Amino acid sequence: MLHFDEIVFGPIVSRRLGSSLGVNILPSKGKLCNFDCVYCECGWNRDGIAERRFPRLAEVEAALKDKMERLSDEGVKVDSITFSGNGEPTLNPDFPQIIDATLRFRDTFFPCAKVSVLSNATMLGRPGVAAALKKIDNPILKIDASDDDMIGLINKPSGQYRLKDVIDDLRSFEGNFILQTMFLRSPDFDQSSSEALSRWYDIVRELNPREIMVYTIDRETPDKRLEKYSVEEMTAFVQPLLDEGFKIQVRG
Repeated sequence: MLHFDEIVFGPIVSRRLGSSLGVNILPSKGKLCNFDCVYCECGWNRDGIAERRFPRLAEVEAALKDKMERLSDEGVKVDSITFSGNGEPTLNPDFPQIIDATLRFRDTFFPCAKVSVLSNATMLGRPGVAAALKKIDNPILKIDASDDDMIGLINKPSGQYRLKDVIDDLRSFEGNFILQTMFLRSPDFDQSSSEALSRWYDIVRELNPREIMVYTIDRETPDKRLEKYSVEEMTAFVQPLLDEGFKIQVRG
């Protein structure tokens, strides 16, 4: 399974974000996340127990400045500075301050690049997290299913999770975020049922995100029974929303 042992890595070619400079502000050895998604490229939480020390603000600032200055001097193209890494980036207690530092370095070295964060949206109630996400170009926030039971099967949250609470937190973005949804086949759940899709459409309409990213598995997954959907199948799933004018990326 995939793990990142550097704070700043790449750039790598992203199917969604172009030339992406990755930022991992989670422990470097293993995985640390409050989800345990069946499709996670980092594997199961139990198999990737990370050291519990987060990189702190000063370490991240030094790594960002060093890497971005060097890439800028070399003329390397960077389309996005992307926070993902070994789990959920907003778990880092310095997350709001790290975002401020990233924006400063972006403006200095790659002023045309976007700052993107891939998040499961569970930490929006923590002080400073939502405000930091509202400062960046691409807050990419996840809802993979339309009810708590299916989220339990797909994302396996730790602790208490209520989709209603996440939706309530996302309302404060007033649509200025990117909604991300993974579609995949499993013997344990059916995201493509008319009932599940209808509930998901209602969530999308309520939140009215500026863009939706729909995608399927592309790498090794910890649950070996999963199968991907085709682009044509996923396009059919989202066609009612396309007809209503929603901007949707579909990636296989």
